[in-house]
Amino acid sequence: MLHSKTRWIVRDYDLGTAEKLAEELNISPLVSSMLLNRGIDNSDSARTFLFGGQDFHDPFLLEGMDRAVARIQEAIANQEPILIYGDYDADGVSSTTVLMITLRELGANVSFYIPDRFSEGYGPNEAAFRKAAESGIELIITVDTGIAAIHEAEIARELNVNLIITDHHEPGPVLPEALAIIHPKLPGSNYPFRELAGVGVAFKVAHALYGKLPEHLLEIAVIGTIADLVSLTGENRLIAKKGIEKLKSTKNIGIKAIFKVAGVELQTINEETIGFSLAPRINAVGRLEHASMAVDLLLSDNMEEAAELAHEMDSLNKERQAIVQSITLEAIEQVEKEFPPDSNKVLVVGKEGWHAGVIGIVASKLVERYYRPVIVLSYDREKGLAKGSARSIPGFDLFKNLSTTRELLPHFGGHPMAAGMTLKLEDVAELRRRLNQLAEMQMSDDDFIPVMQLDAEISISDCTLEILEELQLLAPYGMDNPKPRISIENAEISTIRKIGSDHNHLKLTLAGDEKSVDAIGFGLGKFFDHISPASRLSIAGELSINEWNNIRKPQIMLQDIAVRHWQLFDIRGVRSFGSLRAKLPDISKIFVLFDRQYLQAIVPGEKDEVIVADTIETAEAARLDGASIVLVDMPPSKAIFNALLAGKCPERMYAAFYKENSEFFSTIPGRDHFKWYYAFLLKNSPFDINKYGGLLAKRRGWTKETIDFMSEVFFELEFVTINNGLISVAKTSNKRDLAESQTYQDKQAHIALEQDLLFSSYGQLKSLFAQILAEPVENEEAVKEWI
Repeated sequence: MLHSKTRWIVRDYDLGTAEKLAEELNISPLVSSMLLNRGIDNSDSARTFLFGGQDFHDPFLLEGMDRAVARIQEAIANQEPILIYGDYDADGVSSTTVLMITLRELGANVSFYIPDRFSEGYGPNEAAFRKAAESGIELIITVDTGIAAIHEAEIARELNVNLIITDHHEPGPVLPEALAIIHPKLPGSNYPFRELAGVGVAFKVAHALYGKLPEHLLEIAVIGTIADLVSLTGENRLIAKKGIEKLKSTKNIGIKAIFKVAGVELQTINEETIGFSLAPRINAVGRLEHASMAVDLLLSDNMEEAAELAHEMDSLNKERQAIVQSITLEAIEQVEKEFPPDSNKVLVVGKEGWHAGVIGIVASKLVERYYRPVIVLSYDREKGLAKGSARSIPGFDLFKNLSTTRELLPHFGGHPMAAGMTLKLEDVAELRRRLNQLAEMQMSDDDFIPVMQLDAEISISDCTLEILEELQLLAPYGMDNPKPRISIENAEISTIRKIGSDHNHLKLTLAGDEKSVDAIGFGLGKFFDHISPASRLSIAGELSINEWNNIRKPQIMLQDIAVRHWQLFDIRGVRSFGSLRAKLPDISKIFVLFDRQYLQAIVPGEKDEVIVADTIETAEAARLDGASIVLVDMPPSKAIFNALLAGKCPERMYAAFYKENSEFFSTIPGRDHFKWYYAFLLKNSPFDINKYGGLLAKRRGWTKETIDFMSEVFFELEFVTINNGLISVAKTSNKRDLAESQTYQDKQAHIALEQDLLFSSYGQLKSLFAQILAEPVENEEAVKEWI
């Protein structure tokens, strides 16, 4: 067996509804089932989702929009200085850019301000507001931030500065007192779509100010929408879908410059390009330097300036990656030594010197490794403060649970799955204690086993180019519209190999239904040694189209694999115990020995066990259920081998059957051999077998062991006597069959045993194992002689 890393859960859907939807839209049942899994259960909504037709909502449905637009238009008319106050992530940068472009085009006297992540922290702050007022700012518009700025709103009012807040983060129990708050989740809001990103809210403000949909801003709005991992449904899907198309033909000098540095061709842009190429480079600026550089890039109209900024951002991203790797290793060490996951349902780690700009990424990596909520803190000993980022898993709402500890968190905000905070160093241990206590009450053991939601279990015949092209209608993918994941159960393995410079990737071909499909698993190369090529493999992953040299083929991107049945690994032919260990993976194993003489030669690992099954009783007593067992040497008999395995359920068996001297290839004397040898003894009795046995064997082309064997058989049948090496024919003897000799029987049994276990084909060997384990035997002919 090979256990999957995650629990696979195939979503349920109504088959009849899926078939009806498929017929009405002329799509495959597989695609219609995936629509149902996304809550789209009628042809009208499905047609809109797949083929478009939905319009953006009226921006004035957002509460406070009329007041905000009126005040902004007044400021434009009077040329009052306006300040856009943004955030330092990709959503904040794109939000700032959207309103900067909008207000510039409308003739406003506008500038922007993004706080320094390290000296000012997240969100509006009093010092920045006072500085803005001193410079003559009369209107501040926040984007992607501000919903928790209660104190700063009071400061703005004291300074006679009008404050308009546009945000999408979770509103707290008390709202800031501002001229207007544009937020889709305000209590009592009637806005039809609540899941806008910060840039989505800014885009709605732009829509209202222009009086028409600002389509030229979609290529900016899509950046924050995808980067901030908001639900890609409703208006967010519209922004993403239309925005990606706009990016493919963008004229924005800054965007083109950063894509060039990233090696991205515009026509290939999709949601993954934004999520993995563009957004990380924008975020790296805010994490290591100052996010205003990214805004400058997106607003640039100078090609040389844009190229310089793009290269600098790319360098910062590479630096960010190295810092993340270093901190992650230190954090893992801290977890293992001080806060083991077995006793910590929520991991809270921290250290002085950890770069505050990347700890959110580190938190995500720890969640991926340990699958539990994580808070990573950067300690400032001088100020006595800890600044942190949190990431969670389903079943633990970060915002809700952190809200119960507000007295420990003077600054915090976020979502159910992610949050940021600042607290006193002296309160870190208390925060850890409380969160673990809350997790203990709210979460079950199953919550800590990663779940992989699958859209469907399919067959290999479903992996056609036509169906995969149809699946593209579901894109762009993201939150609440994940890339379709499927499973295939018990597929045959046509080929399997490790690829990559470090052999850390897995490539294979699965067969079934007289068809085949290629699959590749990045980072799954380590599983190669855990899969017997003759096994049937169950896989979970994403369907994709592989394009190479103008050839398009279906392909599966593997995310998890499993073998549901016991596996047999053929490692016969080992010539030493050192070479045996080299053939075994680093897992917990039970070494089974049939001969005690090899005990000293086996050096088990810390998690390994060694048992000796040299009698039927010890073989029967061996507990092998769920274990990986190594059959080190040859069993002395079929009976003992049967007793070892019968009725047991091991997961894996590694068949080595080491034997120093095989009897299989020694001369097997037949009746003519015995007849000649007996006649020889009659003429030459007594015969000194010790002195002349070897010479006789050489003359006849036999082995000395053959002479010794026949002599022993004659002795047991009382045809001869043997005294100090002198063999003499008995004066009187009864006629007896050779098979009556125990030595003769043992010889034949050992030869047959070697034939069955040591010199059989893999298929024959597996069939024998299956027969003993009382499982269905695929090749009955292979076990007839065994039975």
